[in-house]
Amino acid sequence: MRISAKADYAVRAAVELAAAGDEPLTAEVVSSRQRIPLQFLQKIFHELRRARLVASQRGRDGGHRLARPADEISVADVLRAVEGPLAEVRGAPPESVSYTGSAEPLQEVWIALRTNMRAVLEGVTLADLATRRLPRRIATLAREPESWVTR
Repeated sequence: MRISAKADYAVRAAVELAAAGDEPLTAEVVSSRQRIPLQFLQKIFHELRRARLVASQRGRDGGHRLARPADEISVADVLRAVEGPLAEVRGAPPESVSYTGSAEPLQEVWIALRTNMRAVLEGVTLADLATRRLPRRIATLAREPESWVTR
């Protein structure tokens, strides 16, 4: 899985809002704290608002805040808001593709991959990240020596 700059920025911005609680943060503040280009961040906030994950208010005390409690928003929710479905094969869901011959089992591989991505990304909320308390199973996976091997 390749995580785009947009996806990374969106999750970081959402975690920054989660850490702020109910206090709205301006895009400039989030941009500065997370080192995200401001114009890019403004587009990301627009997409997060459209997905109803972020709310904005104008005015002197305005800014952005999460539209729901941080413990109700998963990393998967944020990624879907800015990138679409978590796993696609040539732009289609894995269950809608089919293969013939020796490649026939490949569909099951793509479905299993999506299931595992969901297990991780839906299992971590913005609150988990903002409080630096990952769920035990996620932290255990990340501590596996094999998890740190690049190939």
